[in-house]
Amino acid sequence: MNTRKSTPKLWHQTVQQAAQSIRLRVLTFVMHNGEGYLSQACSSAEMLATLYLKIMHLGPSIAPMIPPPYAGPPSATNTKYTNGAGYHGPQTPEYDRFIFSPSHYALVQYATLVETGRMDAAGLYQFNHDGSTVEMIGAEHSPGGEVTSGSLGQALSQAGGIAMARIRRGDTGKVWVFMSDGEFQEGQVWEAVQTLVHYKIDNIGIYVDVNGQQCDGLIETVMNTEPLAAKLRAFGARVFTVNGHNVRALAKPATYTPNGKPLFVLAQTDPCHSIPKLMERKPNLHYLRFKTDSERQEYQQILDRMLRSAKKTAK
Repeated sequence: MNTRKSTPKLWHQTVQQAAQSIRLRVLTFVMHNGEGYLSQACSSAEMLATLYLKIMHLGPSIAPMIPPPYAGPPSATNTKYTNGAGYHGPQTPEYDRFIFSPSHYALVQYATLVETGRMDAAGLYQFNHDGSTVEMIGAEHSPGGEVTSGSLGQALSQAGGIAMARIRRGDTGKVWVFMSDGEFQEGQVWEAVQTLVHYKIDNIGIYVDVNGQQCDGLIETVMNTEPLAAKLRAFGARVFTVNGHNVRALAKPATYTPNGKPLFVLAQTDPCHSIPKLMERKPNLHYLRFKTDSERQEYQQILDRMLRSAKKTAK
């Protein structure tokens, strides 16, 4: 009989394990569908796990554990419409709000909701099915969604408006935003930054997945946005650059006292993290579609290894 007491996990170990489980769930569904957004999970899993499990103060989910079917656009006669923000809990003054910007990362967010107990794993099997809210490109009615977002950069502007309203109402809860670096090619993003700085909106924190990738390849060759940190500082923002796969480094900037400036955390990430096989496809990592049966088999072997590793970790 083993009488040794097990050592309780430290928070960063729990978050790191959740991040790897997020990748595992995404890879599982990429294999199930034969294609999908995989590199986004590789780069952002630690960031999202840290936001949900360590940084954000969210209330318990008030949404169904199994996402309901799409009930049509909201209207005076459509009382069945639901907004995806319910998965982040009630929108009361003391709780934080979370705005998810890159809607093509939707599967990563759904996997994160499952790993953090906000959505049932069975709900993932609705992914990309007709009539489902668990869409491949997330919308405001998708689990975890709240606003219309995507590559046009509207989410930061909307988050800024929410944050400003919360300051004026005296809410204690903050507003957190998750973005991708490619969005900084959009002028609206910089208008939003300028507005946040001008109005000294410091109850907002923006975490950016700086993976250097976009739909057509490398950001630096399509439309370079660097030096991103210097540009944001020139606008007057408070900026930290961290290792996007180090959960303790990710969490630290969120602990600092607000100083009248919006907070930007630029998380330097690897779009092939934990799945180095993806490096063979560089710089075309935006969407994975298997080219041959042998390539699919290689990714299946990677998935099998990750599953075995996850079982060992769980023991």
